[in-house]
Amino acid sequence: MTDTMNIHALDVSSPLGVLQLVSDEKHLLELNWQCAHRQLSTSNHRVAILTAAADELSQFFSGARRNFSVPLQPHGTGFQLSVWSELQKVGWGETFTYREIAERLGKPKGFRAVGGAVGRNPIPIFIPCHRIVGANGALTGFSGGLDNKQILLGCEGH
Repeated sequence: MTDTMNIHALDVSSPLGVLQLVSDEKHLLELNWQCAHRQLSTSNHRVAILTAAADELSQFFSGARRNFSVPLQPHGTGFQLSVWSELQKVGWGETFTYREIAERLGKPKGFRAVGGAVGRNPIPIFIPCHRIVGANGALTGFSGGLDNKQILLGCEGH
């Protein structure tokens, strides 16, 4: 993780409750669910990346935004980063299975490992892990809870 002296946080109201956006000066680092907010002091100055991320999130929930453009910098293993990169290719309104993501990564038997990486996604919604479903299309595990996964997919027309 980046030096905590340069970490900023902003709480944002959403249909999923209060979400915490965490950034450095240039990148969005985390989106934390209401039950998992980090204890970070908030600075007195507005951090442009947090303002932009909050605006894009609001636009997403209102249906006015389908793609995010704020720069992201998730921290994880090489495999996790490859999974998260692949998740960003899953378009608005689409769903893929864990197996399909594993196949896209050239690891057709790695769907359980993909599931582990999806579950550790530090920037949900911006890295759309909610678009990944079980083999039969069922909603399965989601760090923000299955109710929130359903809400997010509903925002995208599911």
